[in-house]
Amino acid sequence: MCPLTHSDLKRIFKKADMNGDGFLSLEEMNLLLDKTGFNFSLEELESLVEKKSLDFNEFLVFYESMLKQKNEEGEGYNGVEEVERDLVKAFKVFDLDGDGFITSQELECVLKRLGMWDERCGKDCSTMICSYDTNFDGKLDFQEFKDMMLLTTS
Repeated sequence: MCPLTHSDLKRIFKKADMNGDGFLSLEEMNLLLDKTGFNFSLEELESLVEKKSLDFNEFLVFYESMLKQKNEEGEGYNGVEEVERDLVKAFKVFDLDGDGFITSQELECVLKRLGMWDERCGKDCSTMICSYDTNFDGKLDFQEFKDMMLLTTS
């Protein structure tokens, strides 16, 4: 799980808050998590957050606790395996056509779906791909994606 900035999280929160009431209901949060490849039942999610809805500050605490849990689980051999599985899942979210590569177009499409893309990001998607494209083929394979994610989170 790659740490996001406060403004990224605020933008995600506002997009996920479909009814605009300033709270993420379990249903809204579940939709957001589902879009990013995490599948929880509403009961599992409720036991995680221990509430029926979260305001933005509670959402931040939830996000930070998930990051902390991931970091703690990342220590030791089983943690390494779990990180690898999570990276494979994340890669599949971005590899829309399943060809084993992430293109700037696929990255843009996923960012749009998550509500994290605007007109200024188009060039950034290409730039980001190029920044981690070690074999210069214009797209990321799994190893390049993995290297990028591990560099970003360390």
